[in-house]
Amino acid sequence: MDKRSIGPFEVSAIGLGCMGLSSGYGPATSREQAERVLLGALDAGYTFFDTAAVYGLGHNETLVGEVLGAHRDKFTLASKCGITVGDERGINGSPANIKDTCERSLKRLQTDVIDLYYLHRWDKRVPIEDSVGALSDLLAEGKIRAIGLSEVSAPVLRRAHATHPIAALQTEYSPWTRNPEIAVLDACHDLGVTFVAFSPVGRGFLAGGASDPAKFQAGDMRIAMPRFQGEALAANLRLLEQFNAVATEAGCTPAQLCLAWLMQKDPTLVSIPGTTRPKHMRENAGAAAVTLTSETVAKVDEVVNERTVTGSRYAPAMQSAVDTELTLAEAEA
Repeated sequence: MDKRSIGPFEVSAIGLGCMGLSSGYGPATSREQAERVLLGALDAGYTFFDTAAVYGLGHNETLVGEVLGAHRDKFTLASKCGITVGDERGINGSPANIKDTCERSLKRLQTDVIDLYYLHRWDKRVPIEDSVGALSDLLAEGKIRAIGLSEVSAPVLRRAHATHPIAALQTEYSPWTRNPEIAVLDACHDLGVTFVAFSPVGRGFLAGGASDPAKFQAGDMRIAMPRFQGEALAANLRLLEQFNAVATEAGCTPAQLCLAWLMQKDPTLVSIPGTTRPKHMRENAGAAAVTLTSETVAKVDEVVNERTVTGSRYAPAMQSAVDTELTLAEAEA
């Protein structure tokens, strides 16, 4: 795979988002299949693995630590803090909680240091400078190697970066979620911060794997997302037909079209698609070999964009927990 830089690290342009192996889209994957995905990803050229303390309430970090611990020198490890794990779940960006979470994560991950450590959500009760200050303390102590932020706006990124250099900013970005194009991508370029795109295939929708919410399992977060409900879903399914046609014309799968589109949109960007299936993991890796014509990129932009997609990315309760700039449709929802 092509390599891209995150702080001091050189990583594969396509990394692996590990959340779905433990939570988010239903029950945890079987241990055998999770191992096939994680170890197979190493063999396929992935060198960037993304997890978080809250995924599966610690299950995901434990899984990554147990399966990949023996191969720790072969990849860059990212995890996240700032969402409390335990009986009282919620956003907590206090310095004490950040440091406590890091200690617990190091044990679950079976490592002495986390390469890239994100603040998972900005706790708006705590100045971003204080949360980043705690992360810089962890860096000085040698417990993390670089600082990241997740789901923050351009102004908050700039404030944080003034406190300590930020290596990466992570938020959702795909043909059907364009919020980063409002201001965050420009801020990342200005500051030398690598943008990391999560849910790059539209939470599975643009890959054709989430067209029927009736098949979602209990605990699947998409059940509550407006784009997967009622009339919005019907409209988006019509959009999906057009997107699939573009992929066929380009000679790649819809998932590969999403990932190749991202890589050509920004030559510094890293994407982290997740999957529970080894086949899809290898398919995603294959996007690194897909080169799109300018005409194909233009067709994607024309077919799927903030004006053609119906529904906001989050329900109001989830939206209130993020700090990213809103599209016009989300602001009006």
